[in-house]
Amino acid sequence: MTDDIAWKTATELRSLYRRGALSPVETAQAALGRIRRYNGALNAFMVIDADGAMAQARASEARWRAGAPLSPLDGVPVTIKDTVDLKGFPTRSGSRTSPETPAAQDCPPAARLREAGCVILGKTTTPEYGWKGMTDGPLFGTTRNPWNLERTPGGSSGGAAAALAAGIGTLAHGTDGGGSVRIPATHCGLFGLKPTFGRVPYAPHKGAFGTLVASGPITRSVSDAALMLNEMAKPDPRDWYALPWAAEDFGRALWDGVAGLKIAVTTTFGGAQTDPEVASLVQAAAHAFEQLGASVEEVGEVTAPLRPRFEKYWLAGFGETLARIPRERWPELDPGFLKLAEAGLAVSRADAYAGELARIELGTEMQLFHQRHDLLLMPTIPAPPVNASVPYHAQGNDRWARATPFTVAFNYTGQPCATIRCGFTSDGMPAGLQIVGPKYSERLILRAAAAYEAASQASLWPTPALAATLAKITSAA
Repeated sequence: MTDDIAWKTATELRSLYRRGALSPVETAQAALGRIRRYNGALNAFMVIDADGAMAQARASEARWRAGAPLSPLDGVPVTIKDTVDLKGFPTRSGSRTSPETPAAQDCPPAARLREAGCVILGKTTTPEYGWKGMTDGPLFGTTRNPWNLERTPGGSSGGAAAALAAGIGTLAHGTDGGGSVRIPATHCGLFGLKPTFGRVPYAPHKGAFGTLVASGPITRSVSDAALMLNEMAKPDPRDWYALPWAAEDFGRALWDGVAGLKIAVTTTFGGAQTDPEVASLVQAAAHAFEQLGASVEEVGEVTAPLRPRFEKYWLAGFGETLARIPRERWPELDPGFLKLAEAGLAVSRADAYAGELARIELGTEMQLFHQRHDLLLMPTIPAPPVNASVPYHAQGNDRWARATPFTVAFNYTGQPCATIRCGFTSDGMPAGLQIVGPKYSERLILRAAAAYEAASQASLWPTPALAATLAKITSAA
C-alpha cells in the first residue's frame, strides 16, 4: 500500500484526501519510509525533516477532516532544493564554504508551498553553488540516478529529481540557471518546467547569475506542475524582478490540445549536435505532435554557436562567486569549480559586458523566431547521463557539448521551457523532449506537454526498479 501511495499524483492525492480514503499522515509516513529505504543509495538529501513533516501532515489531516484545505496541494509532500532558504535550516548550496547558520525565513517559493499546506520533507542536494549539470561535491559526496545507480541524475537540482524519480515525495522544487531543472528532470525521466524569468518570485538574487535563475517545479505529471506553479507564482515583495501577479491558473485549458499550432523542431542548436539515438526519439515525438494536429517544420540550427558568445560570460559568473569566498577557504572547494572560477577572475569587464549584450541579441533573435513559430521542440540533453564519477566539463563530458547546449540559451533569454520524457535509449536511460515558448507562454507550453503526455502516456511509463537493484547490491555484498 505504501508503494502505491508513493506514485500518486497531487491530483490523485487531493481526491483521496477529500473522500477520506487517504490521510496526509499516511502519505507522509510512506514518503519518509522510502527515504529510509532508498536515500542511502541515492544520497539525495542534505536535510531530512521527519518531525517537521509529520507535524505538517497532522495539521493538514485536521484541515481536510474539517473540509477546509488551504489549497489543492494541502498535504502533498514536497522537497526544497538546498540553494534556497528554508526556515530553521542552513542553506549550504552544496559547499563547505557556506555558513551553517539556520535561515531566518523561507525563500519565496518555499514560503508559498508552505502556505499552501504542502508537507516539506527536507532539502535536496546540489553541486557547489549549482555550478554543474551533475550532483556531487566535497560537502556531501555523490548523488545517484535511480534508473541506474552508476549514472548521474544530472544537476544542479539532482537531489530533487533523484528523490522524486524514486517515489520520494510527490513534488520537487528546483532552480534553473542553465538547465538545472530540465537536465535532472530529463535524466530521471520526469517533467520539469523552467518558467519565464520573474514568474516565480525569487530572493535573494545572488551574484552575476542572479538574472538567469528561475525556480520551477519538477513533477511526475504535467497537471501537477501546473498546480505547483499556481502556488509558487504568487507574489512576494522581496523580489524586485518579479512579474506582476495576475492570479493566473496555469492549468486552465490544459487539455485543449495542439491542433493548429505552428511548431518548429530541431536536433541541432547553437553549434551543438545530438546523439543519433536521442535525435531519433525527438523526431518521433515531433511526429506525434503532427498526428495531434500541429503543423511541424524542421528548422535546423536556429542560432549561431553559443560557446564563442558566452564562454567568458559563464566563467565571469563563477569568478564573481569565487571573489565572495575568503581566499583561505578556496582549498575546501570542488577542484573543478575552483579551476573554472579562477579562470573567471581573469575575464575583463568588457568581455563580461559583451556577454550581457549577446543576451540581448539572442533574446531579440528568439522573439522574432516566435513570430513565425508558436513553439520550438528540441532535445533537452543531447546524450544519456554519464557515469557519476566522470569529471564535469572534461573530455567526453564537455559542458557545451553534452550538458547544457540546448538549455542554457533560454536562461539567457528568460524564456519558459519544459522537458518531458520522450522514450528511453538503448542503455535503459530516459531521454527528454524540450518544449520552448516565447516569454510568458507557460500555459501554452503546459498545454502542449499535456497533449504529448496523453498521447505517449509519458507519465505512465515504467518507474525505476530500485528495490530489485538494491537487493542485488545487498546480495553481492
